[in-house]
Amino acid sequence: MQPNKVIKPLKLSPNKLKPNAKLTAADMGKLWATYVGNSMSNWILKYFLKHIEDEDIRLLVENGLGLTEDFMQTIEQFLSKENYPIPVGFTKDDVNLGAPRLFQDEFYVHYLKYAGKAGLSLYNVAIPLVLREDIRDFFIYCNISTITFLGQLNDVLMTKGLIIKPPILPIPEKVDFVKKQNYLKGFFGDVRSLHALEITHLYDNIENNTTSKALLIAFSQVAKDEKVRQFLIRGREITDRSVKQYSEKLQKDNLPFPTQIDHLVTESTFSPFSDKLMVFHKVDMFSMKIRSFGNSIAVNGRRDIGSMYMRSLAEMLVYVEDGANILIDNGWMEEPPKAADREDLASNKS
Repeated sequence: MQPNKVIKPLKLSPNKLKPNAKLTAADMGKLWATYVGNSMSNWILKYFLKHIEDEDIRLLVENGLGLTEDFMQTIEQFLSKENYPIPVGFTKDDVNLGAPRLFQDEFYVHYLKYAGKAGLSLYNVAIPLVLREDIRDFFIYCNISTITFLGQLNDVLMTKGLIIKPPILPIPEKVDFVKKQNYLKGFFGDVRSLHALEITHLYDNIENNTTSKALLIAFSQVAKDEKVRQFLIRGREITDRSVKQYSEKLQKDNLPFPTQIDHLVTESTFSPFSDKLMVFHKVDMFSMKIRSFGNSIAVNGRRDIGSMYMRSLAEMLVYVEDGANILIDNGWMEEPPKAADREDLASNKS
């Protein structure tokens, strides 16, 4: 089905949306976040490419790397045209491409899906918010490219038997409606089985957290600074608890769920990445989990699951703030575009 056959074109000529219009806060903010995130992924994938034996997985990593470079180059063009400084993001100083292998090949596929979903959540939010036509077209391109890439990743995961499929549910005999308030309860008494959307988000959160946990295991064993190491170990413990809690909900209904992938981390203690990159990565990805919890809570219909997500959300908010403090204390946090400080301007005037 092609949308352009259903949606009739407007007869307006919105000059205010053309490429000569000023960038809005949404335009600037989303371009900045996309650039910094992809600059991090760019160096991580360059390191991955140094240690791949499986040719199918190599092609996936090359495709992922190609997307990061494409997105970054386009953003550089946008920002240069506006005389806006190009973000520093991450550089060759944040990676040691000669470091020994830290992950098995299979991990790269799980990681790419994990990172791809994070990117997709950023682009999806940007599309309805950005107003300039060329910026909107760029994020639509990012969105479509990432969706295509995620399709490739799922094909490889399925073909190589690297993933447990989401549960298959019985087809209902007829449409039914909820008749009692106890549909919402989940702590005591006769608790209903999980519905499809609850299952979907539990599965998704487990999938994200199993990859996150394996990454945190790797990061914590190679981190140089002790404070950074303890921060990463704490993140590993948080994700481990989350995986167990979410899995128990599916297991209680005899439903399958993603398996742990901790074994895909090698025993290397030689770091390929700077402590700055590893802390930023987990702050960024835990922020993605927080956005994911919002979606999960929105479609949830059981009080026990809602309470579980709220506890996870509160714990992760504190973790992200602690990570941000580490970045600030070390001078690693690059400042996003911000509004003018009118109070400061007025005081300097006097």
